[in-house]
Amino acid sequence: MKNNNVVYLTEEGLNDLKSELDNLINVRRPENIQSIKEARSLGDLSENAEYDAARNEQAEIEARIKQIEKMLENVSIITESNTDEVGLGSTVSIKYVEDDDTDEYKIVGSQEADPFESKISNESPIAQALLSHKVGDVVTVDSPNGNYDVEIIEIK
Repeated sequence: MKNNNVVYLTEEGLNDLKSELDNLINVRRPENIQSIKEARSLGDLSENAEYDAARNEQAEIEARIKQIEKMLENVSIITESNTDEVGLGSTVSIKYVEDDDTDEYKIVGSQEADPFESKISNESPIAQALLSHKVGDVVTVDSPNGNYDVEIIEIK
């Protein structure tokens, strides 16, 4: 059974999240409190755009702090997996069977997914197809644009 509360992160992703939380609590929150104080000093709050903007920013900061804290409570660290089969944390080289193009992806949790860095979510169709398979396996990817086959060339 899949636990939807679990947040899968690499060690790097965990450190990034902790840094963001530290920045929100120790830098952004105090700056925002100061902005609210300055906006209040301008007078009538009913027509004070600076005050409204500062309060909106405060809500965003506090929501993100809560979101990160909840994620950290439910974090599961992705350890470098064995290279026999594809798992979370694996870097996989694949070949598209129909056109012989190749790609390399690192399979990470959804919080760290970044297609521009070739990091794909374990929940993506291609990762779902690759998980638990071995080098040489040809798997079918069920994508929204139709199915296609890929061969696993290498697992790192």
